[in-house]
Amino acid sequence: MNATAVNPVVASRPVQAPAASQRYVYIAAIFAAIGGLLFGYDTGVISGALIFIKRSFGLSIFQQELAVSSVLVGAAVLAITGGSLSDRFGRRKMLLITSVVFIAGALVCAAASSIQILILGRVVVGMGIGLASSVVPLYISEISPAKARGWQVSLFQLAVTVGILVAYVADYAFTPSAAWRWMLGLAVIPGALLGAGMLFLPETPRFLARHGHFDLARTVLVKIRGTQDVEKELLEIKESSQASALRGHISDLLLPALRPALIIGIFLGVFQQVTGINTIIYYAPYIIRAAGISSIQGSILATAGIGTVNVVMTLVSMWLIDRVGRRPLLLTGIAGMIVSLGAIGYVFHLSGPGRGLADLAVISLMFYVASFAISLGPIFWLIIAEIYPLKIRGLATGIAAGISWIANFAVSLTFLSLFKLLGPSLTFWMYGVLAIGSWLFCYHLVPETKGRTLEEIEASWHKRPAVIQLGANSA
Repeated sequence: MNATAVNPVVASRPVQAPAASQRYVYIAAIFAAIGGLLFGYDTGVISGALIFIKRSFGLSIFQQELAVSSVLVGAAVLAITGGSLSDRFGRRKMLLITSVVFIAGALVCAAASSIQILILGRVVVGMGIGLASSVVPLYISEISPAKARGWQVSLFQLAVTVGILVAYVADYAFTPSAAWRWMLGLAVIPGALLGAGMLFLPETPRFLARHGHFDLARTVLVKIRGTQDVEKELLEIKESSQASALRGHISDLLLPALRPALIIGIFLGVFQQVTGINTIIYYAPYIIRAAGISSIQGSILATAGIGTVNVVMTLVSMWLIDRVGRRPLLLTGIAGMIVSLGAIGYVFHLSGPGRGLADLAVISLMFYVASFAISLGPIFWLIIAEIYPLKIRGLATGIAAGISWIANFAVSLTFLSLFKLLGPSLTFWMYGVLAIGSWLFCYHLVPETKGRTLEEIEASWHKRPAVIQLGANSA
């Protein structure tokens, strides 16, 4: 990438005070996180729109599952390739492309005249989601200081939850008029905001250094760090970038030193999805109506309440994640998911005509979402943005994100069928058993990364004790 492709950061400007530099990092992270808001909006909005799309096109159960899950096809493909594209062309440039893809997909969905065109639009939207999920956490992690990286990267997950909540509110607002096209088309607005913001923000110093633009990397560091520890951080980045001079390949992840990092990213991605979160996000009104709230508007309103809990608990996670660490939140939250999935299954086991357990089902769903929001929700995206070496960071993050989307596709494509075949109780208990597996995996294998620079984490994989001690004793 040449200097002209980078947003101009003029070296002759006076060095900013640290407080001003921090504000600049916050602004950059917030604008990048709009990609997460689009991610959340486009995944959440289908839950309310599907009721009316079903009526418009006369969809079968499989066609409903396809309308929901088609977005994940594009997401999986672009998540896997988006990371490597960001290694080649830059984080900032790929985020600009992401905004264009989101806008195009939203317009196609809003104008769809058939289920086939709608599915095409959803695939395009999914491509934007895939790019956002692999590039946004990378961008934020590479501009954030180590001591604040946890909560700043978690801005991405916060934006996802805000996007989901906004989608639920839009669904509720347009329910009386059954205006599903407006529900899907409103994603154009945040898509435009993402593109406009990235026009004025810089490329990350780590990407610049890796491609030999050390002067520009230093200039960006001065802008985002002030005068504190710039030379030390720049030296670490230079050393890391020199070790990463050659383009990374997937075979690098199979080396003994990095194999644990590959396993952690892949399995965290799978467990984030197969524990059932997106059955709630995509099908919440359907689940709530099955629990006993019969009106469409009432079920969508209850869904908005679940979305609010998601946002609030993500804020709690952001406040705690750089204080107590990744592992304690991960293990506590997954334990809560296990309990709440058991409770949801039990509520459906007890419920029947006139049993009136809908409120208890909604409370259990809220507790489940709250537990996810402090654990697998933000921490998966944070961990995969932290644990990989610079040489293959984009590629490896893309692979982990892509695996997550493939698992998401499998879960969303089968949920309604499982719900009908096994019944809600067994379906949610099955997710609970998988959550137990995810807790055991995280306890034994996921390391703590709190307070460590990306370069320190990278170096730790090449030290034999760090490879062996991945569990509770790893620091």
